Amino acid sequence: MKEIEFIINGEKLETLKHVLDQFSNRGITMTSAMGYGHQHGLKQVYTRDDRQGVALLPKISVRTVVPDDEVDGIIDAVVNRLSTSSFGDGKIFVRAIEQAVRIRTDERGDDAL
Repeated sequence: MKEIEFIINGEKLETLKHVLDQFSNRGITMTSAMGYGHQHGLKQVYTRDDRQGVALLPKISVRTVVPDDEVDGIIDAVVNRLSTSSFGDGKIFVRAIEQAVRIRTDERGDDAL
């Protein structure tokens, strides 16, 4: 099993959900985030004393856990649908998951997904 994390712009969330739904109905976890990459974000001043500001852009982190054999297809489909070839398109991270357990039924491994 692998956890795939997508860091994307918020306006791409519905497209990402549509792509993921084509592969499975396992669900996602989404959190709001702030960050920057090569573009170094926007300067935002939070207080009058904060002359430098903070260089952060609003992003969304979306995570899902899938069987190993689905990872490459999901990544290919997401890159195909979300890429604009511009800075800020986002990142994808893949992590190994050792175990998953569905608390309700005690199913384990891929069955718990």
